[in-house]
Amino acid sequence: MTDLAIIIVSWNVWDLLRAGLAAIEGDTTPTDDRHVRRFGPHGDATLQVIVVDNASSDATPSLLPTQFPWVRTVLSDENLGFTGGNNRGLQVAGVQMAGCKSQSGSPTDLQPAICNLPSPPRFIYFLNPDTEVLPNSLWTLYQAIEADERVGAVGPLLLYGDGSRQGTRRRFPSPLSGFLESTWTGRLWPNNPWARRYHVADWPDSVRQDVDWVVGAALMVRSEALDQVGSFDERFFMYSEELDLCKRIKQVGWRVVYDPNAIVIHYEGRSSGQVSTARHIHFNRSKVLYYRKYFGPIWAELLRQFLLLEFRWQIWVESTKAALGSQRPLREARIETYREVVKSGLRMNEE
Repeated sequence: MTDLAIIIVSWNVWDLLRAGLAAIEGDTTPTDDRHVRRFGPHGDATLQVIVVDNASSDATPSLLPTQFPWVRTVLSDENLGFTGGNNRGLQVAGVQMAGCKSQSGSPTDLQPAICNLPSPPRFIYFLNPDTEVLPNSLWTLYQAIEADERVGAVGPLLLYGDGSRQGTRRRFPSPLSGFLESTWTGRLWPNNPWARRYHVADWPDSVRQDVDWVVGAALMVRSEALDQVGSFDERFFMYSEELDLCKRIKQVGWRVVYDPNAIVIHYEGRSSGQVSTARHIHFNRSKVLYYRKYFGPIWAELLRQFLLLEFRWQIWVESTKAALGSQRPLREARIETYREVVKSGLRMNEE
C-alpha cells in the first residue's frame, strides 16, 4: 500500500506534463519498486503516480512510458473527459468507491476483482497536467490532510505561470451565483455581492481555512471519503466536477480545507484551450447540470435560458463590431463559436 496516489489526466500537453512529472521526480526518491517513490523530509511517506492519457495525438503516448518509467501509464483509446479519466485512474489505484459505481448511477467497466483490490492508497491527489508542484509542496499538503482525520479534502495555493495568485477558494454557489459569476452580467458588475461571496472575497487567501470547495487543478482527497461518496460524476465531462465532489464530501460531514503553505504553479487552460467551442459548451453545460442536481429543474432551466440569451447577445455584439471593421477575423471566429454554443442548447447528451 502506498500512502498517496497522484492521478493526472492528460490530453495533448506533453511539454507541460513532462515538466510537471519532472518536478514530482525531483521532490521524491525512488524505491526498490519502480512504481513507488518516497517523499517527505526523511522519505516518511510513499506515493505512486498514475497518468491517464486521453487519446493524445502529440508525443505523450510514445514518450511518457520511456521517459518516465516510474509512472503508471494508462493509454486510453478515447477521450474520457476529465471526470472519466480521473475515475479510470482511481480504478487503477485500487480505490473502492461506493460499490464501484459512478455518481451518474451507471456501473463502471471494471472487472469485479478490481473493485475489491486490497490496500488502496490512503489519499488521492488529483493534479492537472499543466501544474508544477514546488519543492516540499507535496509533503506540506499531505501533512495538512494526514494530520487531521476530519479533513476529507485539501487544496493548495495556485499561482499562474507569471507568479500571480489564482483564486482557488470557493463557497458553494447560491441560486443567483450562476447568473452573476463568469457571465456577461458578472463582468458588467464584477463586485456584485453574489460573486464576492462565491469567491470568498471577505477572507484573506494567505491563511489556512475551511472552505466549501477548492479548484480541482490540485485537489488531495482522503480515500475513505471517496469510499463514502463515490467517484466523480461523469455527466460533468469537465468543469464543476470538483464542486460537485466537494459538495458530496461535505454533505457527509468531512471538512474541506485550503492551505496556502503548499504552492503549485498552474499554467491554466492549456488542454481545454485547444478547443474553444467545446470549452464554452462544457463549462456552461456543467453549470446547468449542477443547478439541476442541487437546485432543481426550474432553476436549471432559468439558468440555461439565461446563458443562451447571453451568447445570442454576444453574437450581436461581435457582429456589430465586425460590421464596423474591428478585427474581423477574430470577430468571425467568436461568432462561429457562440453560434455552436447556442446550437448545442447547453443540454446534456441524454436529453
